[in-house]
Order: sequence, then C-alpha cells, then structure tokens
Amino acid sequence: MSDPAAQVRRLDRVVVRFAGDSGDGMQLTGDQFTAQAAAFGNDLATLPDFPAEIRAPAGTLPGVSSFQLHFADYDILTPGDRPDVLVAMNPAALRANLKDLARGGTVIVNTDEFGKRALAKAGYPTDPLADGSLDAYQVHPVPMTALTRQALTGTGLTKKDAERAKNMFSLGLLSWMYHRPTSGTEQFLRSKFARRPDLAEANVLAFRAGWNYGETTESFAVSYEIAAASLPRGTYRQITGNTALAYGIVAAGERSGLPVFLGSYPITPASDMLHELARHKNLGVTTFQAEDEIAGVGAALGAAFGGALAVTSTSGPGVALKAETVGLAVSLELPLVVLDVQRGGPSTGLPTKTEQADLLMALFGRNGESPVAVVAPRSPADCFGSALEAARIALTYRTPVLLLSDGSLANGSEPWLIPEPEDLPDLRVDFATESNAPDGSDAFWPYLRDPETLARPWAVPGTPGLQHRIGGLEKADGTGEISYDPDNHDRMVRLRAAKIDGIAVPDVEVDDPSGAARVLVVGWGSSYGPIGAACRRVRHRGEDIAHVHLRHLNPLPANLGEVLARYSKVLVPELNLGQLALLLRARYLVDVVGINRVAGLPFKAEELQDLFLAALDDLDEVVE
Repeated sequence: MSDPAAQVRRLDRVVVRFAGDSGDGMQLTGDQFTAQAAAFGNDLATLPDFPAEIRAPAGTLPGVSSFQLHFADYDILTPGDRPDVLVAMNPAALRANLKDLARGGTVIVNTDEFGKRALAKAGYPTDPLADGSLDAYQVHPVPMTALTRQALTGTGLTKKDAERAKNMFSLGLLSWMYHRPTSGTEQFLRSKFARRPDLAEANVLAFRAGWNYGETTESFAVSYEIAAASLPRGTYRQITGNTALAYGIVAAGERSGLPVFLGSYPITPASDMLHELARHKNLGVTTFQAEDEIAGVGAALGAAFGGALAVTSTSGPGVALKAETVGLAVSLELPLVVLDVQRGGPSTGLPTKTEQADLLMALFGRNGESPVAVVAPRSPADCFGSALEAARIALTYRTPVLLLSDGSLANGSEPWLIPEPEDLPDLRVDFATESNAPDGSDAFWPYLRDPETLARPWAVPGTPGLQHRIGGLEKADGTGEISYDPDNHDRMVRLRAAKIDGIAVPDVEVDDPSGAARVLVVGWGSSYGPIGAACRRVRHRGEDIAHVHLRHLNPLPANLGEVLARYSKVLVPELNLGQLALLLRARYLVDVVGINRVAGLPFKAEELQDLFLAALDDLDEVVE
C-alpha cells in the first residue's frame, strides 16, 4: 500500500472554476469555497460570472453561471487568467468554459447530466466524454447527481430537492482535493437553512458525501495543499467590492457625524449596496428605494440640502438618468456621492458583465460647464477607502463626486485588512450657524466661499436667520440671488471649475523598481490587478517596465504630466475604446498608446504581458 503522504502535492497557487446552470448554485458554491480559502489564510481573488438573462433556458450556453477563484500562498492581484480546474455540472457549462482551461488542466464532470437531450441543447453533436475531444485534459467523470441522491436516501426529501444539493457534493469533493477546512461550511449551511433543518442536514450530508468520495475513490490519486499566505498582521475578512463600498459609506457617516441617506433604485450590478446599507439603520443609515433613478437622486440631493451625507447608487444607464439632478447639485454646490458600478453598454447592454466605459460620461455627461470630482477604486478591498475618499471630497468641497466601480470589482472578492477606526480620516464638517455678510449686516450669503477650498457654507434648513435661495438658475456670487449678468455667470462657472481643479489629491506614485524603465503603463479602476500581474511577469523576464495607477481622475494628480514626460512610450489599457487615453493626449500632449477591450470581461495578465513585451521590442528596434 502506498504512503498516503506521497499522494499529497504541494502547490503555491491554483485557479478553480465552478460552472453550471444558473439554478445549480454555482455562486453559492464558489462563495463557500472562497470562505474556506479565506479562513485558511490564503490570499485570494474571485471572478463571478452571471447570465445576462434572468431566466435563460436551462441547459443552454446563455444560462451558464460560473465562479472562478484564485488562491495562493503569496500575494496575488487577479482571479487568474485560466482555470487549472473546471467543475462542469452539465454539457453547456463544459462547452462555455473549456476554451479557458489550461492545457493539461483538470475537468471534473457531472456525468449524470450528459444525456442526448442535454448534449443537443449545448450544441454537442457527439458526447465529448467519449469522442476524444477532451484527451488534452485530465478528465474525472463523476455521477454527482446520482451520488447525491444516494447520500440523501432516507432524509425524506423529494428526488428533485435531493438533486439540488449536488452543488454541495461538488464543494465537498473540491474541499477534499485542496485540504480545505470543512467546519465553517457546515456551520454556514445550518445557519442558511435554519428554518428548514431537513434541508440544512441534507446539504451537510451531500457536502460530506463529496468529501468522502474524494477520500475513497481511486479516481483521485492526488490531493493538493496550498499553504497560507504571508500577509501583513491584522484582522482580515473576505469582502466584495459592493460590500466594501457600503461599509465605506457607513464609516464616512460615522467619521463625519452625519446621518447617511441613500436614495436609490435597484439596478444590476449595484443593487447589493442598497441591500447592505438597508441593514445598518442602527448606525444612522436611511435607505430609500425610489420608484425610478431620477427620484432616487432627487431624494438624495434633498437630503444633502437637509444636512445629511447624501448618496445615490446605480450603474451606467442610471447615471444617464441622474445627469440633470447631478447638474443641479453642481449649481447648488452641495455634497453628493454617486456610486456608479459600470457595466457593458450602451443602453441595457451587458447587465452582468464588466466595462470601464462611463469615464467620459462621469466627466462631461451633463449640460453646461458642470465639473465634478471623479475617483475610481482599484480592487474590491480598495472600494472601502475609495468611498471614504469620495465622501471626504464631497463634504470638504461641497460638490458631487462620481465613484466609478465596475462589475468585476462589485462581485469580486479578496481579503480586506480591517482598519482601526482611529486610523480613518476625520470627516467632520462645520455647518453655518450665523450671518456672514461682509457688510456686517444680519444677511446670510450662501455663496461666500472658503478662501482655501472655494466651498460655500452649508446651512441646515431651519437655522434661524440663515434662510437662502436654492434652485437651478444661476446665482449671484456671494449673495446667491438669481442673476442673469454675463460677467457674474462667467465668474461662477470659473469658480466652480477652480474648486474642482483645486481639490487636494496625492501625487501619483510610480512603480518602477529599477528606475530604468522606458515604457510606462497607466491604468485606472479594475485594470490594476491585470496590469500589475503583467508587469510582474515582464520584470521576471528581465525587462524593465513602470506602472502608474490613478485613483483620482478629476482632478488628476499634479505631478502626472511630469511623470508621463519621463518615459519613451506610454501604454493605457482600458475596458473601453480609449477614454482615459483621449484625456491624457489632450491634457499632456503625450502620444499615448491605447490597449482597448470591450468584451464584457476583465483583461488577462497574459495578454497584457505579450502586449507590453511587444512595446518593449518596438523601442529596441527604433534604437537599433
């Protein structure tokens, strides 16, 4: 008999993808496998992928749902380019995802779903398990549905209910394969199905059956271990981008001492923020689910007038509908945070897919000269700090701030080092309490500006003696009276622009370890992970390359022009057709080279690596 220890292979990283019908519970399975990795101490990154149609036909390619997890014993930046292991619950899941699997990778297939009808729905003329088309992979056929039913015999569940637990069988099998802790999953299942103890125990039994199958079958001769990652000391939790944004807003309310008001309308992929914030009434958060996008932002702006930290959440189509009210907030000069979780467009576009195509709309998508501040988080965990930064700018400068997240950040997750409350920024504001007229009268001038920030005073309605006019018509500088004077309008437009230009943002930091790089890669938003991973690969090959990532997109960091001028070539990867590249060319007169993709999916590090190396080769040819 062989030594069991010899059958354990140690790895530094692995990428696993669960795929099946949208009703097969792949997101739940992936979430729990991620929770196991987080509890074990691995660094991780995830990429859930949802069907765009609410009820796509079962067994078809449009109905496939998947969840990809990359976990490792070192710090990682992306959910992985290609899965090493694919769990396919039906033929459609196999066909939709096989092209991404690394050659020689592992395929675990639920053979019970590979009947003639299911194969035909997925577009397979022959059975891929028998026709040799999978010879390049390590294939493990497992009758998951039948084994799950067998494990649940005697539980009293119907055949249909029993078969629904097959996702937990697959989770148990993968938990055995990678030596994952199991107690947390069993505890989660009992909590999730607390009102149906029979379902809770059935799912626990299915989970254990999958683990036992891996332990006893001869099909899996090897299991794997990935050690915990060495991360900075502290308390961590797994967090998604949407949850991090919600927590950031709650923290901003606490640090400012203001009540938080969210006026919102449900829209994919931003709705999670509404759901999460609704749970925190005890922390002074009020959520209002409006009848439409316009009502949501209108209510939020009204809350800002009343002295609240006002927030509205949406995705691209909703930003278009909110544009007029955001313009009103520019005119009123009131703080308003707009959380935009970008998705593929135009119009309804790709509701469940990711894109970075709202940048120009965020900057210029309003009538007239109506500048706003724009910030963008770079990772799910960074969404927390970015929300605090958006609130800081909005409250300090009395301006709307658009925060540009996207679908991959919103639904993706990673470990988050929970900060100490005292380390968070102080966001307290001073409301106007008395008259401020320069002539010494009892009048209140709502547009008498702070000389440093150019912010106007914030007067809460009902404060004695501080009645003032608001509205969309142009205001007279200082007094706030309606004014049609051309010179006054010119002055007010320039003041509002100067206020945004004068927002204090940190200088950009350049990641250029050697100091000798000739190529600079500039990114923003969720491109941080793929760009960073690609730069690591390029450097590993002995080449020099520099990386700059922008959180602040309006205003841009003061030293950005000087940084761009230091490099022979500037590359800008974006999930759009070149929006940031357009801005950089116009602002700094730099011959920026755009790397653009609009496929609804994040960049892969391998494709960026190849493009970066090609750019370096081009420079070498010019020198020769």
